[in-house]
Amino acid sequence: MTIDVYSWPTPNGHKVHIALEELGLDYAAHPVDIGQGDQFKPEFLKISPNNRIPAIVDPDGPDGRPLSVFESGAILIYLAEKTGKLLPSSGAARYGVLQWLMWQMGGLGPMLGQAHHFLQYAPEDVPYGKTRYANESQRLYNVLDKRLGEARFLGGDDYTIADIAAWPWTRRPDRQNVDISGLPNYRRWFAEIEARPAVQRGVEVLAGTRKEGFDEKEREILFGSAQLERR
Repeated sequence: MTIDVYSWPTPNGHKVHIALEELGLDYAAHPVDIGQGDQFKPEFLKISPNNRIPAIVDPDGPDGRPLSVFESGAILIYLAEKTGKLLPSSGAARYGVLQWLMWQMGGLGPMLGQAHHFLQYAPEDVPYGKTRYANESQRLYNVLDKRLGEARFLGGDDYTIADIAAWPWTRRPDRQNVDISGLPNYRRWFAEIEARPAVQRGVEVLAGTRKEGFDEKEREILFGSAQLERR
């Protein structure tokens, strides 16, 4: 059965697109244009109450019943467990993957997202914000590089949802003011994942729907008071 994916071509969206391609699952991608406020529509909030992409609806969920899931990390775990792939089923190997997935969800994604905001999108110049988040981004890339000097992939010898979660966030280190010249392990890992056909297909999902940059209306929707309204 076809899984419905409500998404946008962002790093968090790409995580799920890539996972679906890697797992060979049938899916239909439905664009949620976050610059136009689609994330606040009642029908989307029913499946993603935090008004964030991505979210999925699987008509063949547990016990054959439909299930909706929001939060990209939760979706990755769900898809991996549904198929029995990309996440060890038990033991130390499973927790090794989950800890790096949580590292991405709690650190790499949010901090690099803040770097993007202050360096690329903030309507005013905030030197402290730029410096703080660029420095934290560099620190996190250093952590990534160190780990990848110990193992081929984040969870160990095998490619898993931890790699799928982290990789899309590291596609533009230049936009985070990160210097990767001294990060050979990251560069090896990034290139290996980039070469995977499923990854190449995943980053093209909905790619034609997004334009570069935001106008004033989109900035207000994404970063202004619209975020604070109760819905």
